[in-house]
Amino acid sequence: MPEKVLFLSDIRSKPMKEITLSQLYAKEKEEYILIDIRDEGSILYGTMPDAVWISAERLEEDAKESLALLDPAKALVFYCQRGQKSAEIAQTVEALGRESYSLVGGFNAYLMDCIAKEEDSTEKKERAEESIRKKFHKQLFSPFAKACKTYQMIQPGDHIAVCISGGKDSMLMAKLFQEIKRHRQVEFDLTFLVMDPGYNAANRALIESNAKQLGIPIMIFESDIFDAVDTIEKSPCYLCARMRRGYLYSHAKELGCNKIALGHHFDDVIETILMGMLHGGQMQTMMPKLHSTNFEGMELIRPMYLVREEDICKWRDYNELHFLQCACHFTETCSTCHEDGTTSSKRLETKKLIAELKKNNPFVEYNIFKSAENVNLSTVIAYKKDGQRHHFLDEY
Repeated sequence: MPEKVLFLSDIRSKPMKEITLSQLYAKEKEEYILIDIRDEGSILYGTMPDAVWISAERLEEDAKESLALLDPAKALVFYCQRGQKSAEIAQTVEALGRESYSLVGGFNAYLMDCIAKEEDSTEKKERAEESIRKKFHKQLFSPFAKACKTYQMIQPGDHIAVCISGGKDSMLMAKLFQEIKRHRQVEFDLTFLVMDPGYNAANRALIESNAKQLGIPIMIFESDIFDAVDTIEKSPCYLCARMRRGYLYSHAKELGCNKIALGHHFDDVIETILMGMLHGGQMQTMMPKLHSTNFEGMELIRPMYLVREEDICKWRDYNELHFLQCACHFTETCSTCHEDGTTSSKRLETKKLIAELKKNNPFVEYNIFKSAENVNLSTVIAYKKDGQRHHFLDEY
């Protein structure tokens, strides 16, 4: 007998079942299977304990096959970032005959619960700082200090605006700046700057809680960037990134800063090099520091330039920290724009490509990084400098 075909009307006729975090915790773990349906980029930023990862995309393609290996006697509890996409998935799977629930509030609800349970901020701060000085000194502080010295990022008398987005990279950068300032080799000032471009209450609370727990005295200012780009159809991520950068420069200058520091790391650099070649048809890199063209006297620095993302994640997990990934309006799974305006789908694709290449060549990441330093202009057909194009036939 042919299998019954489910129509959209059949799915919508099924009642949607939701479950709150407190109700979930009241259940025995043997009664249900927790399923994270966010995309691969999002789960890199952490998942709920004991969760199984099955992306929404995969479930939408073939939910029955995707869930075939899961115990049919257990209820399925789906969660996404905010509880919207999981509601759709739960309703679809319920129509297939599996008892299904959507977690109200999604992963954000879990993060808020973690915030509520945090009590002793002094202990967490001390643990995080000690791990930088001891366990992760070689992986984190040493390359941070090396980048600052190699690229001459910190000068006596500097006033640096450490720009914190709420993610793991910028939060760690703030702690590393506190640590290097503690060494007192160079006298400079720090302002820990957070711009709220229109975060929802949960995301704002998470940033404030993490800053408090880690002992980072943040200064928050607000903007309406998310509202401004909500109606933009073409390249909203690029526009959002440009606007955020401009707001940060402007506010930092008003505070008397001469530099802004962003949390881009080694992996961002090599991914940008490769993405420029594959998607932009150009050879360029993410520079360790730049003079601002629109804000006179201002400079951008990237002191995490030599720090590996893998080590940042290990520090985060060791200290049981939960950070924002992206709080953009545009997608439910919060995997949209990067600081340079590129979409995370392209960046994740590039990240996977590098990982695949590394299987046969363990030095591929370092080689990509060094390629931007070992450019031989005698073997380049054409290049640009200060906006002017130069061709090898000009001097052939």
